[in-house]
Amino acid sequence: MRSFLLRMLLIGILLAALTSILVMAQGNPEAAKVKNPVAVTQESIDAGKAIYTRRCAVCHGTSGQGGSGSDISPPAPDLTDTEWKHGSTDGEIFDVIKNGVPPDLSMEPWGDRIKDQDIWNVVNYVRSLAKKK
Repeated sequence: MRSFLLRMLLIGILLAALTSILVMAQGNPEAAKVKNPVAVTQESIDAGKAIYTRRCAVCHGTSGQGGSGSDISPPAPDLTDTEWKHGSTDGEIFDVIKNGVPPDLSMEPWGDRIKDQDIWNVVNYVRSLAKKK
């Protein structure tokens, strides 16, 4: 009986871990529904690049390929690859930039410092980086 209970507990823990991994990989379903209201134009991409260079390149690198991190912060992810841990839709990317990534906020929220229109321009710029790869 004890062996059976231990097996069930182990299976429960494994299922919980798998579920949390799947939920994290899906990003934010509500944010995924949000459509980008800013057209992808050269003007938007250039505006996004200017903001990215000033605010984001310190961590993510000038080319968007990520940073090395430090003893107090983890490496910033590569923004030119296909792996997006917190969602890959425009709405999810916007949400991450605006609200950060809790609980430790290794990606800090920028919504109090960058206007929504400008965040959408950054989304368009980041998308243009992935296309160049």
